[in-house]
Amino acid sequence: MKKFRIRQQIISLSILFALLIASFIVARLILIPRSFGEYGHYRADAIDDITAQPINYAGSVACIECHDDIVELKANSNHKGLSCEICHGPAAKHIEAPDENLPSAPRERGFCPLCHGYDPSRPTGFPQIVTALHNPGTRCMSCHNPHNPILPHTPEDCSACHRGISNEKAVSPHSSLPCIKCHPASQEHMVNPRSASVQKPTGREFCGQCHSKDADSSRDIPRIDLKTHWERYLCWDCHYPHSPEAL
Repeated sequence: MKKFRIRQQIISLSILFALLIASFIVARLILIPRSFGEYGHYRADAIDDITAQPINYAGSVACIECHDDIVELKANSNHKGLSCEICHGPAAKHIEAPDENLPSAPRERGFCPLCHGYDPSRPTGFPQIVTALHNPGTRCMSCHNPHNPILPHTPEDCSACHRGISNEKAVSPHSSLPCIKCHPASQEHMVNPRSASVQKPTGREFCGQCHSKDADSSRDIPRIDLKTHWERYLCWDCHYPHSPEAL
C-alpha cells in the first residue's frame, strides 16, 4: 500500500496562513485599545479623555445674571434659538473673570453672511442676502440689532431684501411691472418675511392674463396662443420671469 504524503505546496500554504493569522492577532493586540468594546463598538477611555478637557462654553443661562435685558430682547426675536456663544464665542473664562476676559463682539460685515449669505440649499423663507448687492459697504448693525434683527422700519420696496432680482428686473421687459403684480404679499411679509410668505404663480393661465392672444392688455406685449404654444410646459420652464427673454 502506497504511503500518503502531504505535498510540499500544502505545507507551504499552511505555514503562510498560520503566519498571516498570527500577524493579524499580534496587530490587533497592538493597534486596538484595551478599553475598546467595554461600551459597545467604542473606546471606553475616550470618555475620560473628553471629561479631562477644559470647559470653554458657559451656556446661555450664565449670561442672564448680567445681561438680562439683552436676553429678554433676544427671547422674542428671530434669534431666540441662537446661543449667545454662537456669535460671541466661548464664554467660560468671561464668566470666571468678566473684566479680564471680554467675549468677542463681531461687528465686521463679513460675519453675519456666514448664516445669511445667499445659499440655495438653505430653507425657503430663511433671510438671505447677496452680500455684494445688499447695501454694499454698510455694516449689518447699521440697520439690524443683532439681538433683535428686525428692521427698525418697514422696507418700502422689495429691493431692500431682493436687490439681485430687482437689478435683473430693472433692465428687463418686466421693469415697469410691480412685484406685487405676480407676488401678492401682505404687509406682514414686509415686517416678518418668514411668517407670511408671498404668493407665486402656479399655472400658465397667470402669464396668459397679459400674454395670451385674447388678453386685455397693451398690444405691445408679446402674445401667444395658450392652447398651442408649448401647452405641455409652464411658462417659466423656458422664460425666467424676472428677465423673460426666450431661452
